[in-house]
Amino acid sequence: MAQNEGIGLQPPGAAVEPARSSAPPANAAPESAEASAARRRYASLRGNRRARAVLLVAVIAMVAGGFLLWHHYAAWESTDDAQIDGYIYSVTARVSGYVVRVHVDDNQYVQTGTVLAEIDPRDYRVAVDSAQAAYANDQASAQASRVNVPITSVNTRSQLSTSQADVENARAGVADAQQRLAAAQARLREAEANNAKAQDDVRRYQQLVAKDEISQQVYDQAVNNAKAATAAVDAAKASAVAVQEQITQARAKVAQAEASVRSAQTWPEQVTATRARALAADAAAQRSRAALEQAQLNLQYTTIVAPVSGVVGQRSAQVGQYVSPGQQLLAIVPLDNVWVTANFKETQLKKMRPGQLAQISVDAYGRGYKGHVDSLAGASGARFSLFPPENATGNYVKVVQRIPVKIIFEKGQDPQHSLRPGMSVEAKVKVR
Repeated sequence: MAQNEGIGLQPPGAAVEPARSSAPPANAAPESAEASAARRRYASLRGNRRARAVLLVAVIAMVAGGFLLWHHYAAWESTDDAQIDGYIYSVTARVSGYVVRVHVDDNQYVQTGTVLAEIDPRDYRVAVDSAQAAYANDQASAQASRVNVPITSVNTRSQLSTSQADVENARAGVADAQQRLAAAQARLREAEANNAKAQDDVRRYQQLVAKDEISQQVYDQAVNNAKAATAAVDAAKASAVAVQEQITQARAKVAQAEASVRSAQTWPEQVTATRARALAADAAAQRSRAALEQAQLNLQYTTIVAPVSGVVGQRSAQVGQYVSPGQQLLAIVPLDNVWVTANFKETQLKKMRPGQLAQISVDAYGRGYKGHVDSLAGASGARFSLFPPENATGNYVKVVQRIPVKIIFEKGQDPQHSLRPGMSVEAKVKVR
């Protein structure tokens, strides 16, 4: 009995006998009930230890797998509130007129510079011709005005010199006339003296001839001398008056010459005025040139070309339609520059930074694209809405806000330009 219990309670570290067949040998004695029970307890104990070891390994594997799974998903932030964005260029008319040709249709791909539509250019060609004629006229006037500046300078200086010489000559003429007046007055006084003497001789000879003291011939000669003396006085008076008039004329010439000098002395002002007229003519020519360039631009604007390469959309231009400046004719969506706008919750942005790796799954194609975070918006989407929320009024309920995050596609992933603005995507950003 004690021997059997020792066998049933053998410690795990003890040496184990080689396994023997459960069937007793033919010549062996029958086994007791206690030995059989002990053998069964030992086998059960060994099976429990194996089950606990397997369970422990399974638990450790589950914990390790859960940790790895948590670590993987904790390193990524994802959202399905995302879509592809891109610029939409609105093509508008810059001049008014009737549309005569439309060369594109909706959903057509065009290159930069492709002619999209044409506006009737005839009125604008006439405007260009008129502007060219006006510019040529103003340019000629400006050239003539520039030539007049040195001519005016030379003429006014010459006029000043001439006027100063005229003043000197006029003053010399006045002096000469005054001398001739003095001589005429002297001759007048001499003639008057001679006339007085001749008149006295006539009166004296008249008494003598009456007494026959002198001959009649002597008396007649005295009378003739008196008449000659009177005529000489009249001539001297006329000469003095003439000389006086010459003095008056000479003084008038002096005044005129002095006025010419004063006028000629304003030559700097005259040159300045001429130069100002030349500058005004140049300004008029520049204004005409600007008008010509504007007319040429308006003529060019009648041919509407694509500003960028992309797909045409929202085409509203029709042949025969009258368009005004600023009226939209169509839109162009460039497919070379598209990105993802992902609206992440504000609680997801704690570790999000520009440059982090991103994965984009496009719903339309069921494939993934690589990208990186470009930037985070400056405000939440609600702040950019037409009616931003006013949390200071009414009952306040805290709502998790979403911040737009711009994600840029890595280059070379869309050579066929299959990505379109507005497509729904799912974006994931690796934040660790």
